Amino acid sequence: MQPSSNESSLDALFSSVGVVPRRRFLTAGAGIVSAAIVGAGTAEAQTTVAPSEQDRQHMSQAIQLMRQAGVIDKTGGPFGAVIVRDGEVLAASGNSVLRDNDPSAHAEVNAIRMACKKVGAPNLRGATLFTSCEPCPMCYATAYWARVSKIYYAAAWTDYADLFDDSNISQDMKRPYAERTVPIGQLMQGDAQQVWLEYRKMPSKTRY
Repeated sequence: MQPSSNESSLDALFSSVGVVPRRRFLTAGAGIVSAAIVGAGTAEAQTTVAPSEQDRQHMSQAIQLMRQAGVIDKTGGPFGAVIVRDGEVLAASGNSVLRDNDPSAHAEVNAIRMACKKVGAPNLRGATLFTSCEPCPMCYATAYWARVSKIYYAAAWTDYADLFDDSNISQDMKRPYAERTVPIGQLMQGDAQQVWLEYRKMPSKTRY
């Protein structure tokens, strides 16, 4: 029996699965986000590992959510994400930007929000994020702040660069503030520094 086009597509996606370990990016301001993200075709940054059968099952679920969101329900773009820790699926979600009129409602962000609520904490240390597509800068940063330990993705930015701006945003963030698509300027730094001084003196201050 010949494999269906869907099965062939899944095989093609699985053959290109990559893994992104969480990295430190505490220099060069916001531009380091894009430098820390694994870019498609960046051999030095990309670490290839042999996914297990369980990993494939989780990625398969992410790809099913991808199709559900983008092709069937049309709640947003074709993106899906699953978060797993210690063998337990903590959350699974598709993109819901169009349904929720929320530009931040990417599949990865939705799943991270759901998982954090489930565990009752703003971090997901030890968890793995399976996402149908390479994380955009926002999604990678959200995974970073959630302390996700590992990210697997299937489709690369280059697979859909004609449809979505992930690669463009990455390039844009490397430019000086004034040259970006959305220019950035600093205002009232001293006032903000005062609040930081107050916060540092708080005995109950928290870091996350």
